[in-house]
Amino acid sequence: MDENTKRLLFVIIFLVGLLISGIQPKDYFTWFLEVLPALITFVALVLTYSRFRFTDMVYLLLLMECYILFIGGHYTYAEVPLFNWIRDYFGHGRNNYDKLAHFTQGFIPAMVVRELLIRFAVIARKNCLGFVTVCICVTISAVYEFFEWFVAVATGEAAEAFLATQGYMWDTQSDMLMAMIGATVAMLSLSRWQDRQIEALVK
Repeated sequence: MDENTKRLLFVIIFLVGLLISGIQPKDYFTWFLEVLPALITFVALVLTYSRFRFTDMVYLLLLMECYILFIGGHYTYAEVPLFNWIRDYFGHGRNNYDKLAHFTQGFIPAMVVRELLIRFAVIARKNCLGFVTVCICVTISAVYEFFEWFVAVATGEAAEAFLATQGYMWDTQSDMLMAMIGATVAMLSLSRWQDRQIEALVK
């Protein structure tokens, strides 16, 4: 598949997911807040594509992350049907879709951050690359929690579905932990694959 076809396919898949997600979501304010990172990411990738092209793996992972946001935005993170079923079947006390989302919030950005660090030669010693990448991803997760806090303070009860704490007092801390675990798993499982893709891309 040539690059133009591949790029068009990615754009179509993104737009279809966004459109379907926006059809009668549970709450349009929550939907907008949840899909906003996907929209920002999409615009940033479009604007920078001619100057910097990521590996196909990163684009695929980012597309997956967008769909996780679309689903969470449509249903709200506390009410995704499949995870309601998992909650009821296994006797969990909450819908844990948000924990999956925060895991991927570390797992997927880790590959983006790692590729940027490698291709811009930011880290001289490659054995420090994983540690620095995980630290950056945990920082990104913390900044997102600050954003959620700001929205909650600014909008009051309107942000309850966006926060998706579901009464769990350690929700913020566990969200950041899941992001750290996700980033660590990404480093351990995908680094070699990414190295091969980077090598092929920059030849």
